[in-house]
Amino acid sequence: MKAIYPGTFDPITIGHLDIIKRAAKIFDDLTIAIAENPSKKPLFSHTERKDLVTKSIKEYPEIDHKKINIVKFSGLLVDFAAQNNISVLIRGLRAISDFEYEFQMSCMNNKLNSNIQTIFLPASDQVQFISSRFVKQIASLNGDIKSLVSKAVAEVIYQKITEN
Repeated sequence: MKAIYPGTFDPITIGHLDIIKRAAKIFDDLTIAIAENPSKKPLFSHTERKDLVTKSIKEYPEIDHKKINIVKFSGLLVDFAAQNNISVLIRGLRAISDFEYEFQMSCMNNKLNSNIQTIFLPASDQVQFISSRFVKQIASLNGDIKSLVSKAVAEVIYQKITEN
């Protein structure tokens, strides 16, 4: 069975990587779909985010890389999933506050295409507090983010924040 894990991944965190690792154990094929979402005003370009996701996943040998496909997309996720014969959407939940938004999103996706199901994976307790927003905030204040992101992200984020 094929699944898709969408997100802006700006930047990818170890929380995202935890969901990827666990989803790759469940599904035969896992597409990591990097959304182009200009309304979020991403720090990294669409191409940079894809590159960081690719590099970050390679740092984790426990992730079965043969099952992973990393793509960029724009538009409706359910359309992209249907065009690629993907029937399951993976969404990570960090806290109860995530659930309300994610539940509404899954209901809307189901309304748009009832053949695509959403599965929620709760974040592991070691990473449930991590968000890309917090990572960028901490990095912008010269805080240490090495335990929150992959080595690939840690190497470039301070420079990127300084440029902007």
